[in-house]
Amino acid sequence: MVSGGGAAVGNGAAAGVGAASEAGLAWARSTPIATASPRTTTRIRPFRICVAPAKHLKARFAPHPSDHTISPILPHRALGGRLIASVKAVKEQLVRRLGTRGMVCSPHYLATSAGLRLLRNGGHAVDAAIATNAVLAVVTPYLCGIGGDLFAQVYSAADGKLSGLNGSGRAPAEATPERIKELSGRTSMPARGPLPITVPGCVEAWGALHARFGRLPLEEVLADAVHYAESGFPVNRDFARSIAVQAPVLHPDTPARETFLPGGRLPREGDVFRQPRLAGTLRSIASKGPGSFYAGRIASEIVRSVHAVGGLLAEQDLAAHTSDWVAPLCAPYRDVTVYELPPNSQGVVALATLAILEQLDAHAIEAGGDEYVHLVAEASRLAYADRDQYITDADQMTVDPSLLRSAAYAARRASLIGPRATGEAPAGSPGDTIYLCAADCDGNLVSLIESNYMGIGCGVMAGETGVMLQNRGAWFSLDPTSVNVIAPKKRTMHTLMPGMAYRNGKPWLVFGTMGGSMQPQIHVQLLTRIIDQRLAIDDAIEAPRFDAVAGADLYGRPRIEMEGRFSPDMVAGLWSRGHAVAVTEPYTSVMGHAHAIEVRETGVYVGASDPRADGLALGY
Repeated sequence: MVSGGGAAVGNGAAAGVGAASEAGLAWARSTPIATASPRTTTRIRPFRICVAPAKHLKARFAPHPSDHTISPILPHRALGGRLIASVKAVKEQLVRRLGTRGMVCSPHYLATSAGLRLLRNGGHAVDAAIATNAVLAVVTPYLCGIGGDLFAQVYSAADGKLSGLNGSGRAPAEATPERIKELSGRTSMPARGPLPITVPGCVEAWGALHARFGRLPLEEVLADAVHYAESGFPVNRDFARSIAVQAPVLHPDTPARETFLPGGRLPREGDVFRQPRLAGTLRSIASKGPGSFYAGRIASEIVRSVHAVGGLLAEQDLAAHTSDWVAPLCAPYRDVTVYELPPNSQGVVALATLAILEQLDAHAIEAGGDEYVHLVAEASRLAYADRDQYITDADQMTVDPSLLRSAAYAARRASLIGPRATGEAPAGSPGDTIYLCAADCDGNLVSLIESNYMGIGCGVMAGETGVMLQNRGAWFSLDPTSVNVIAPKKRTMHTLMPGMAYRNGKPWLVFGTMGGSMQPQIHVQLLTRIIDQRLAIDDAIEAPRFDAVAGADLYGRPRIEMEGRFSPDMVAGLWSRGHAVAVTEPYTSVMGHAHAIEVRETGVYVGASDPRADGLALGY
């Protein structure tokens, strides 16, 4: 048996920043940094060899068809900051789950089962989504946790309305570029440690969703999560490998190592893993409501623990936090209307990419050959360049985001695309996230995404709460000219983006993916394969993916990373078009793991889960 140890949250005044131990500050200063802008040429992260752009050392370059000495051969396996989960062989049979009463899809079978249980007990799709998310926070802490942020889209069948929820947290009130530089001794934003901590938005977002749509008591909704945290769950291979990769990030002056390395050793497959500290926090949220996380004992313990290791988060930051209900942005693509959330979410990047593709050769996109990959790659790079220039906190946007996905603007951007790569080479940023979707017997639909950002987050566990805190603030910049320069109570540009699409004026597809910066590309690849190439949703999810927002190679050519299931002819065709091609494993979670529910006109739900994760789609 393996246990994370711990007790209930204790009282105690919050210590000042000056109380941080020398060991804690030394650890924070020694952890790798992340540049604020994804387009910067050097990026240093835990577990990565850092050559521009560092995240791409996970792949090997495919040989150039005319010169095998142009690019180095790099190992298939990741040297990066998170485990690459892979499937060793192409799956011989893909499975679509069908149901008429409800459907849940998520990246872990225990979480999917928890959500389906609530649907069978009469719960709303929102109840099922919260339950699924809560279990994922326990059983996949290397992907998400209640110390992170949440975004969602909810379709209410009763009134036919689609609502968006922005549950992202803000920077602490003390967070300024000068203060971060003073505490870190750096000129760029730290990736780990206490300084990139922003207010955790997940729990308050649960409360907002449940208050508006929930049917079942929160105690019932969170019961499975409390059970798995307290009584334990069996460690699987992905859990064991992911904790092994992320163990060096765990802060030594918090209970993180005690929790995830019980008895001083890594968890092994087949162990029973318990988190009693986290169980106590979840039980408090269930019985007292989400507000208990942002005021009182839990909030005091979060702030005490952050201050003890040199962070800036204050009780006032937690108490002031609220989620925002927002109107989703939409754009037409073929006979479908695609909905994404507005900034600070990067959802508009997917809409902008689709708008550009609408201006290009539809036959090439339908054919799915190397010209398809080329066009999607070029359109994506243009949309990401706009993201890096404009997308930030909605209150500080200098352009109307709807302009970025307008037909007129898309036509101007599309005119820049020719038969060869243009040289535009923005670089993305990785992230570990969970995406889930749920549908109930009344036709209510939920598309939800939640994350601590880089896997287990900043590495700091919030004391006796058992909560790993996010490092979303790593996306901020310390450059005063950057659109995402850090400022008090500011939200940074956010990679999280749950998707939904309508056909004939009715909900048709609930979809989304993990994948950090790559999420807009995955949305576009899924939609083009389903709509243009007419693949079934499970085939579209399983199909090989590519990441075209991968910076440039040493010769300035825009890189494109491709799962190792594309044909040699396609790889050669992309080289001939001026792309530097790198090949990853055949199935890799670096390319995200996506899930989707199709709503058919017959009233049948069709669910599919990604083979790149240990996920499951279940309906009834």
